[in-house]
Amino acid sequence: MNDIKYVAFDADDTLWVNEPYFRDTEDQYCELLKEYGTPKEISEALFKTEMNNLALYGYGIKSFTLSMIENALRVSEGKVPQEVISGILALSKKMLNEKLVLLEGVAEVVESLFGSYHLIVATKGDLLDQERKLKKSGLEKYFHHVEIMSEKKPEDYQKLLNHLDIKPSRFLMIGNSLKSDILPVLEIGGYGFHIPFHTTWQHEKNVDKLPDSEKFKELSTIKDVLDEL
Repeated sequence: MNDIKYVAFDADDTLWVNEPYFRDTEDQYCELLKEYGTPKEISEALFKTEMNNLALYGYGIKSFTLSMIENALRVSEGKVPQEVISGILALSKKMLNEKLVLLEGVAEVVESLFGSYHLIVATKGDLLDQERKLKKSGLEKYFHHVEIMSEKKPEDYQKLLNHLDIKPSRFLMIGNSLKSDILPVLEIGGYGFHIPFHTTWQHEKNVDKLPDSEKFKELSTIKDVLDEL
């Protein structure tokens, strides 16, 4: 731990609220499409569509919107009316304009670490949307580097570390997803602090157990980071 000089944070559901907006939008989406199936059926079909589109569209609200429209056309067999498509677009714009809400303790932790560590944002999502949210957060001035990643696999983190000339042993990643934020970093020799969030996207859930590594810690809140560093 004493070697750590670079601390990276995931953004969505680590620094600020994100996933609850997606789940609320999905509930409203299922209501728009209730003529074509139950909420469970519509949600399952939407998730399948999202997974099929990840390689093409990546992550974020715009990708989610395209998948919602495609899925609406599929489940309705092309019969979905124009007003439903308009409703889907309205839901998307509402998400993009949601008030940004920092998670409790985030500002305190980032301010406390600033100056002692090089701070990094390493997150997936749409470039424009994530840049917009970072500006809204008021935290932008504290970060040495911001990386909007198309994927978070070991090779993606290694590419980031190579770009910044950082040794894995000096790098700590903090995030709410074991799959995306923690396991890939541990694999390349870095450190990981996992801070679970109460709502997690299904795509990020398929991890059976916590990693058995001295470089890993599971924390209850982001404020616990200050007790560990």
